[in-house]
Amino acid sequence: MDWETHARRLAADVVRPDSRWHEPLAGTPRHVFVPRWWENLDGAWELRDGTADPEAWMRAAYADRTLVTRVGPVHADRAELGTTAEGKPTSSSTLPGLVVSMYRHAMITDESRVLVTTGTGYGTALLCQRLGDSAVTSVDVDPHLVDVASERLTSIGLNPRMASTDITGPLPGSFDRIVSTVSVRPIPASWLGALRPGGRLVTTIAGTGLVLVADKTRDGGATGRIAPDAAGFMRTRHGDDYEHTTVEVWEKAQAADGDQVSTSRYPLLYVPDSWEVMSMLELLAPGIDHRVTQQGDERTVWMLHGDGSWARATTAGFLDSPTVHQGGPRRLWDVLEKVRHRLNREGGLPVYGARVSIDPDGTTTLTRGSWKATL
Repeated sequence: MDWETHARRLAADVVRPDSRWHEPLAGTPRHVFVPRWWENLDGAWELRDGTADPEAWMRAAYADRTLVTRVGPVHADRAELGTTAEGKPTSSSTLPGLVVSMYRHAMITDESRVLVTTGTGYGTALLCQRLGDSAVTSVDVDPHLVDVASERLTSIGLNPRMASTDITGPLPGSFDRIVSTVSVRPIPASWLGALRPGGRLVTTIAGTGLVLVADKTRDGGATGRIAPDAAGFMRTRHGDDYEHTTVEVWEKAQAADGDQVSTSRYPLLYVPDSWEVMSMLELLAPGIDHRVTQQGDERTVWMLHGDGSWARATTAGFLDSPTVHQGGPRRLWDVLEKVRHRLNREGGLPVYGARVSIDPDGTTTLTRGSWKATL
C-alpha cells in the first residue's frame, strides 16, 4: 500500500511544510497503529477492519479525525468481524492535528525528555520521530494497549520506554514535559513530583474542553493558564471500563414527572454542543451525564448525576421553549440556566484564558478577574 502519499497529504493538511512536526506526520504510518476501529452508526458501534477494505483503511487512517479503538471493555483488535459494541469509547487514536496541538502547547525542545499517554501508540510514534525514542516514555493503564503499541512501534523501528501504569499514580521517572491525552481532575500530585524544575505539563480537565498548560514552580506546584483553544479527551479510568453511576437515575428520568416542572427561557441546548457552556457547567457541577434523543421534530435532552439528580427538557420545535422536569437532591437545569444567564449577560464565560495555580498536592485553582473555581 502506498501509505506514504496519504501520510504526506495528512501532514500538509495539519501543519506548514516548515513545521518541525511535518516530517514526523509525513513519515509515520498511522494505519499500522489502527488496523481496526469502531464507527458509530445510528447509536451502535460497528467494527471496521482495514485489511478487508484497504482503500477505506487509508482514507480513515490518514484523515485528521479520531478513530475509536475500544468501546467499553471491547478492543477492536479482539472483536469478531460483524459484531457491534455498546457503551462509551474507552480508547482511541486521537486526531493527528490535536496531538500536534498538545505537543505545541508543551513547547517541546530538542533536549526534552517527555512522558506521554499511549492509546494506540501513534502519538508516541510522532514524538519518537521528532525527538528520538530514547527521550520518550509512554504509559497507559491498559496492559493490552501497551503491549500492542510496543509491538507496532518496534515494527517501524521505534523503541521508546513503555509502561503499564495508572497515570494518576506514581510515574516511571522524571521528565521535562508531561503531555496527557486523557483528561484528569484535579492534576495528580505525582505529575508535579515527576516534573523536573521548570518542566511543563499539558492536559485537559475532565468533563470539559479546557486545555491546561502549567510550568512547575520552585515550591513544587505549578502556574499557567487555560489555553484559548478547546479540546476534549476521555477521562482517566482505573479498570476495564468507566463506572456506570447513572443507570438507575436514567431509568427513572426517562418518564417520571419531576419534583419541579418549568418552562425554560432559553432554546433547548444539548450541553456538549457548546464547549464553553459545558466547561463552565462541569466546573460548577462535575460529573453530569448528558444524553439526547430525537423523534421527529421532538427533541429531548437529559442531565443525569450519580447522586440521583436529573433533569429532562423537551421541545417540539427548534424555536419552542422547552418544558423541563427536574428531580433528585439538586436542580441540575437551574445550574445550567445560571451559566446561560451569565453568558447572555456578559457575552462570554471566564473559563478560556483563565490563570491556573496548582498546589504541590494537586489542588488546582482557576481565576479570571473576580471569578474563581477550585477543582
